[in-house]
Amino acid sequence: MTTSQGLSADERAAVKQRAKELREQEKAGKNRAAGEKAVREAIEPLEGSDRDIAEGMWRVVADVAPGLVPKTYYGMPGFANDAGKIVLFMQPAAKFGTRYATIGFEGTAHLDDGDFWPTAFAVLAWTPDFEARFAALVRAAAG
Repeated sequence: MTTSQGLSADERAAVKQRAKELREQEKAGKNRAAGEKAVREAIEPLEGSDRDIAEGMWRVVADVAPGLVPKTYYGMPGFANDAGKIVLFMQPAAKFGTRYATIGFEGTAHLDDGDFWPTAFAVLAWTPDFEARFAALVRAAAG
């Protein structure tokens, strides 16, 4: 077994992206328009199912949880609560070379279900069935 030599190139790039985001978000404050612009810019270069999933996430959140504010999270499309804390985000498959995109929910999401509940979902494709299930999760997560 080899030992880790630190962060991979992709991980270093994500950390740099997050630092840049934090600087930009501090300048913009809680400006919804700035958040929308940043998330749209994060979605724009996505291709294939990654783009379909990100666009679907955008539509559903705008519809069922309009109080959530668009905000990037390590360069990925996400949405935050009114305190500026990320509630959910989408990790494109292409970002880290995985076989599926992931939609994740942070601790601020109201998805608690006893002692055990999922916080991330692998998504291969945006389908009507998935959209309905996702909408219910977003509605609950937004509280």
